[in-house]
Amino acid sequence: MVKDLSSLEKKIDYTFKDKKLLALALTRKTYAFEASSPIEYNERLEFLGDSILNFVTAEKLYKTNTFFAEGELTRRRALLVNNNILAKKAKNLKLGSYMRIGKGEQKQKGNQNPSNLANCLEAIFGAIYLDSNLNITKKIILKILFDEI
Repeated sequence: MVKDLSSLEKKIDYTFKDKKLLALALTRKTYAFEASSPIEYNERLEFLGDSILNFVTAEKLYKTNTFFAEGELTRRRALLVNNNILAKKAKNLKLGSYMRIGKGEQKQKGNQNPSNLANCLEAIFGAIYLDSNLNITKKIILKILFDEI
């Protein structure tokens, strides 16, 4: 059963057609391993979201910094797309309160761990892409990471 995530959808300004994709993006491996029957967890979505995030950031840098060489573009992308920045954006969205984590990880406050928060945000980007398309995902990434409307 999928928990009501409409408040999170409002925060990210996207309503999922397939609500299970958002729930999956918020499901950590520790939660999945404690489930009574096998369930998926967010690592594959995280992989996809990370790739899309890197592409969107690279494209933005390419278009807005026409005189920068490849090395400088790469350096700037690394500054923009890192766990600290992503975790900060995830905290702004209060993602930790929506994450599904295992009991052991709950005791260790895993829903506040910057790496877990960053990974969850990447998984959400992957889920949005699968639920919609690249253009919509791009708009949401730019809005969340770069405060563009």
